[in-house]
Amino acid sequence: MKVRNSQKGFLLIEILVGLALVGIIAAGFINGLSTTFKGVTVSQERVTAESLAKSQIEYIKVQDYIPVAEYDPVTNCYELIDIPADLVAAGYTVEINPPEAIISDVVELQSITIAIKRNARGKLITSVYRVGD
Repeated sequence: MKVRNSQKGFLLIEILVGLALVGIIAAGFINGLSTTFKGVTVSQERVTAESLAKSQIEYIKVQDYIPVAEYDPVTNCYELIDIPADLVAAGYTVEINPPEAIISDVVELQSITIAIKRNARGKLITSVYRVGD
């Protein structure tokens, strides 16, 4: 009987230590899942922004060239792409800044900057060059 009395309370300590270890492991696992979810979200936003920017660049390429001197953001500007409804609902927008010109004796080289935003926060800014006649 003396052996049993000396082991009293060890079961409770073992359970508490086990619960503490399970809690630490669970906290680390949940933190890892949270980090992974954030990484996937950022990656999806970048891919979406890049896809919209590339679509806008290709759409600008097929439009008639507008010399910088004639460019007016209200009446005479490059047209924007149609953004899919699900991306509009997610808050994505595309903006084209007025082109800047590098003019030589032979041609006009335009630098066109495209900004992709989500909920008014910038996600991607890219530039494309276009050569005029």
